[in-house]
Amino acid sequence: MTIHEIISTLRRNAGFSQDELAEKLNVSRQSVSKWENGKATPDADKILALSELFGVSTDYLLKVGEEDNEHVPPAVINFSEDNDPTQDIPVLFADEPFCQEADSSENQNSNRRKLPVKKIIFAAISLILIIALIIPIPTGLYEKWFCEEYITYPYVLVHGLGGYGADSKINDINPYWGSETGNLAAYLSEEKGYEVYEASVGPFSSTWDRACELYAQLTGTTVDYGEAHSKAHGHERYGRKYTQKAVPDWGNKTKGGQTVKINLIGHSFGGATVRMLTSLLEYGNEEEQKASPENVSELFKGGKGNLINSVTTLCAPHNGSTLYYCIEKYNLVDYALDALFLGSKLTQGNGISDYYDLHLEHFGISSDSRDTGSILKSEFGQGKDNAAYDLSPDGAAQINKNIKTVDNVYYFSYAYSATRDNGNNHKPDKDIIPVHNILYYPATLIGSYSENTVSDYNIDKSWLENDGMVNVISAKYPFTDEWQEYDGNNIVKGKWNVMPVQKGHHGTVIGMDNTVKQTRQFYLDLFSMIEEQPRDKKYYFKGLF
Repeated sequence: MTIHEIISTLRRNAGFSQDELAEKLNVSRQSVSKWENGKATPDADKILALSELFGVSTDYLLKVGEEDNEHVPPAVINFSEDNDPTQDIPVLFADEPFCQEADSSENQNSNRRKLPVKKIIFAAISLILIIALIIPIPTGLYEKWFCEEYITYPYVLVHGLGGYGADSKINDINPYWGSETGNLAAYLSEEKGYEVYEASVGPFSSTWDRACELYAQLTGTTVDYGEAHSKAHGHERYGRKYTQKAVPDWGNKTKGGQTVKINLIGHSFGGATVRMLTSLLEYGNEEEQKASPENVSELFKGGKGNLINSVTTLCAPHNGSTLYYCIEKYNLVDYALDALFLGSKLTQGNGISDYYDLHLEHFGISSDSRDTGSILKSEFGQGKDNAAYDLSPDGAAQINKNIKTVDNVYYFSYAYSATRDNGNNHKPDKDIIPVHNILYYPATLIGSYSENTVSDYNIDKSWLENDGMVNVISAKYPFTDEWQEYDGNNIVKGKWNVMPVQKGHHGTVIGMDNTVKQTRQFYLDLFSMIEEQPRDKKYYFKGLF
């Protein structure tokens, strides 16, 4: 084993993540990653520190094990036994005259003269090739000539319902990702060296519209909602134009031939957004292909699932939230819409839209719109192309019919619980959601709704436990997809790896009512887990000297 493999094996056996090992050695996580992937070798003081930490000798770290025969190339010729160079000559020469014992020099010369010229040339070339393969092993030339390439795929954070991205000025005041614990994306990028991008999509738009907007931002193109979809829902086909790719290298090839993929992380309704984007990239959409075969968006053509490495959802309503039914039951929908209409009026034409952007130009709502409220009510609020419908269990069921997992993508989901079983219902855990917390009341409503009185969708007591906004049963995995409980020794692709339920409310995972250390450590552990998953090894030729 090489020192790089030894370090990786010792770390895993000790149960350390790359971040934890880096902290113990007072180095960066990137240094540990480079050690384990052969891009760098620890300094002498770090070798000593590793020896003391893992209780092994420095010789063990620095030398290849003598009994590790699986690393000895099969082409090596062994000349050690009785100094007989013919003992282990490759089989391809076994029937040649010069490999047979000669009775006399005269017979030997005779045999040599009988060798066909082609066989002599072939034998000579073969010997040269064998020697060329053997020589670099002890001299380490292979490591000098070739380099194993390891890249850290960028991370894209996608906000949930009512959220905002890095381009909104409100994010400078109160970051969506990090909240009162500080700008999480900046910390992960500037202090930990990850490439992190914060998306900005419609806070109240539908899953489909948000996925189209996210794709345009990532690729630096004009938002295309699709010909068929736009006609069906009464809005413009095209939206904003993005002139630069949010992730410049996404989809490009590296020196070693690797495709630069991305890791998608969606909080709340952002979970449905990243799922939809990944599914469209791989499978496309036949309806859109038929509606405009000459100028269909690249997003709807499919065949691009290899551009995504992983999908992670945090408190995502995969199967909707019964809060929607509670609002319907108590006739609160009109109040919610009126608040949205008022907000849309306040944010148009006076600079406030720079702080909070609705992303609804395709519905005719812009900074110079005069009748925003009526447009919202007639086209947006009363239709099914909005977040409200998609967040209902009925709407989520329709979405799930059109979203499929991709075989070569890792899927992870995290659910949070902020309630306690009280017999017939679930009450908010006051240590997590005190009475003065705005989530206390929706948590109470969801925790008491165990029978659907609004639609035919089946709801029972398994839906009571919640995080204040989303039912735990809904946040674990989409009912239409395959899943398994998280197993660190058997993380699979193509189906959901469901993490143990965490204690906390809907905003805990993005830094609300949480400590700086806990918030940041969650993402460091998450990123480390994603980085440690197997990838195809790629090598590139650095040169002979």
